[in-house]
Amino acid sequence: MRILLLGAKGQLGRDLSLALATGHAVAAHDVDTIDIADEAALAKLADSVNPELVINAAAHTNVEKAEEEPEAAFRVNETGAGIVAAMAARHNAPVVLFSTDYVFGGNKRTPYEPDDPVAPIGVYARSKEAGERATRAANPRHYILRTAWLYGPGGNHFVEKILHAAQTRPSLKVVDDEIGSPSHTEDLAQATVALMTTGAFGTYHAVNAGACSRYEFALEILRQAGLSTPVAPCASSEFPTKAERPLYSVLSNAKLEAATGMPMRPWQAALERYFRRRKSS
Repeated sequence: MRILLLGAKGQLGRDLSLALATGHAVAAHDVDTIDIADEAALAKLADSVNPELVINAAAHTNVEKAEEEPEAAFRVNETGAGIVAAMAARHNAPVVLFSTDYVFGGNKRTPYEPDDPVAPIGVYARSKEAGERATRAANPRHYILRTAWLYGPGGNHFVEKILHAAQTRPSLKVVDDEIGSPSHTEDLAQATVALMTTGAFGTYHAVNAGACSRYEFALEILRQAGLSTPVAPCASSEFPTKAERPLYSVLSNAKLEAATGMPMRPWQAALERYFRRRKSS
C-alpha cells in the first residue's frame, strides 16, 4: 500500500514508520518538509505520492502553549486536519487521525466509549475535537483514534520527566487525582496498522489496558527503573496550570478490539517494553 505519513518525526510518527516498514511504500514527511495547513503544498505532495492511505500524526500537542497561542493550535489541529482529510478524499484514500482523551470533560467514572458525548476543556482539547469534526466532514472514510498519556522513544513526556526529576531531586510530589490510561507509542502504532485495512471506519479509542493515577504511574516508573526516590501524592490544585485537564479520562478499547481482534496489553507491560527499548537505544 502507498501511504503518506505526516508527522513522521514525532514520537508516534517514528513508531508508525517502524510498524509500516514491512509491506508498504511509505512517504514520510514532517514539519520540515510540509505544512499540513498549506493546502496548495499538500496537494502537490499528494499528487506526487498518489496515496492509497493517509496517516495524519501531525499535531500541535503542547497543552500549555496552546493556551498562549490558540490560533497556532487550531491552525494545525483543526484547519490542517481538515485539509489533510479532504486531500485524502480527493485521492479516494482513507485518512487516519489521532486525537486525545482530553476531548472528554472528566465527569464520568467508568471508561469512556468512543460515542460518549465530548466536552473539551482548554484550547488544546477544543482544537483536537474541532479536528475530529473537520476530518469527519471532509472524508467519510476515516479512522479517528483517540489515545492518552502517550510516551515513546525520543519524546518529551511524563515517563522521562519523572525519571529526570527522580535523579535530580531528593523527593517528588505527583498528583493522584488525575486518572487515565498510559499508552506506549509502539502499541498505538501496531493498533493503527491492525485497524487501517479493516474498512471499519469511525472513531476508536486506543490505549494500553488498565488505568492509574499520575501518582501510581510515577511509582511504577520508578519501580521499573530501580530508583528509590520518595514520591508523595498531592492534589492537582497544588500545581496550577494554564490549561485545565480532565481529572478522569480512562478510555475503553472495546470497539477497537472488536474491529481488529487485537487486545491492547496492560499499561504496566507496555512500560516494561519501553524500558527495554530505552536500554537498547
